[in-house]
Amino acid sequence: MLRAAFLVLALSVFALAQLPKGFYAWWSRPEITRNLNLTPAQRQQIRGTVMQYRPHLLNVRAEVIRAEQTLADEFNRNPVDPTRAQEAIARLVDARSDLTRTLSELSLKLRLVLTEQQWQELQRRRPLSGGDAPEPAETPEQK
Repeated sequence: MLRAAFLVLALSVFALAQLPKGFYAWWSRPEITRNLNLTPAQRQQIRGTVMQYRPHLLNVRAEVIRAEQTLADEFNRNPVDPTRAQEAIARLVDARSDLTRTLSELSLKLRLVLTEQQWQELQRRRPLSGGDAPEPAETPEQK
């Protein structure tokens, strides 16, 4: 029974390892940035913002991976030390929180670069399930 409880907890922890809901790296998709009709100044701002956040993103993602591994190691101990496992859980929660905060701040800065029309187009192209964004169908006006 205890093993089943740990398995459920471990699976739920790993399920949370995904990026925040609705987040995807649209700025790295040439077909999306091209269709948004970004100005050269916008492209430069986006590139600069992404480069500014890149080192911190790499660090926080690495911390999430380390925290996940530490938690897995604690779950694999026999016997499991509940105190150490709780500390590992807390560390993982903190690491994921930092990743979510960083990605959200990056997203905000990038949103501020876009016009309302570009933002609406980006929302229309947003992937539904984390996969590739669907190409929009041609409307009668475009034909």
